Amino acid sequence: MNPDPFALDFASLRTLRLVYAHGSFSRAAETLGVTQSTISYTMTRLREVFSDPLFVRQGTGMVPTERCGEIVSQVGELIDRFETLTAQREFDPAEASVEIGLSCNFYERVTILPHVTRILRREAPGIKLKVISSSAQGKQQLLRSESDILIGPIRIDDSGYYRRSLLREEYTCVMDRSNPLAEGSLSVEDFVKAPQVVINYGGGFRSRFLVVMEAAGHVPNTVMEVPSPANLPDLLAQTDMIATVPFRISQMFDDRVVSVPCPFPAELSIDLYWTARTHVSAPHKWVRSKIAEAASRLSASEM
Repeated sequence: MNPDPFALDFASLRTLRLVYAHGSFSRAAETLGVTQSTISYTMTRLREVFSDPLFVRQGTGMVPTERCGEIVSQVGELIDRFETLTAQREFDPAEASVEIGLSCNFYERVTILPHVTRILRREAPGIKLKVISSSAQGKQQLLRSESDILIGPIRIDDSGYYRRSLLREEYTCVMDRSNPLAEGSLSVEDFVKAPQVVINYGGGFRSRFLVVMEAAGHVPNTVMEVPSPANLPDLLAQTDMIATVPFRISQMFDDRVVSVPCPFPAELSIDLYWTARTHVSAPHKWVRSKIAEAASRLSASEM
């Protein structure tokens, strides 16, 4: 006789979705803050209820069964609906005490986040932001509940994700003041030949100017790749190298570098994403509105 399926709770179903998203018992346990044996016990109950192994070993990892994928798809909708029903509807920012996860990268941390921080400290000092690096994993981090909000230059068109546009950016080239190319405008020929420090953001993400450049039949003369533009002025100092970064990043380097327009015009869109899990939650709605407000102030300050 199979176990009563109505004996399952939402915590068990959430565990299944996390194991599916992570592809790992241990990583799901870490996310939930429980032991791996607790995950194993829950999965045993789920296997009995659904009469399916749910996951099978393949090499050194494990993969979900076809039935597991079907279950998780429908379970996800149930969990999101339940969390919507239980979401906090009344909210006083001044009295709030809540932690909200934010996934973003270097650009967002140095442009938008300082403005957000000042707003929160002034209006809602009890709100704690837990900021993690998204790299190119922001979509999965939202899915796995590792973050509540994602800010970045990516596009998510899947159902269940919500989007709000924040900023538009253009690229600019930066170099040391001693670089001969700093004396005038940068031609396509000079740009292609110049030794470049290329920022490799990881996870398959590619800067838009590179996409436009290669579509025109050119490739950069890459002599160095770095994961972040954080210390570019130090890397470029007293060299003939150039680098291409979003305009607002170049403005933060002050007079340590010279900035000239990139000869391959490309626009970068920075958007805000969240899921149905937090869509109607009053604290999350409020924080999302403040992120949008911070981005708007950032744009206004440049006019």
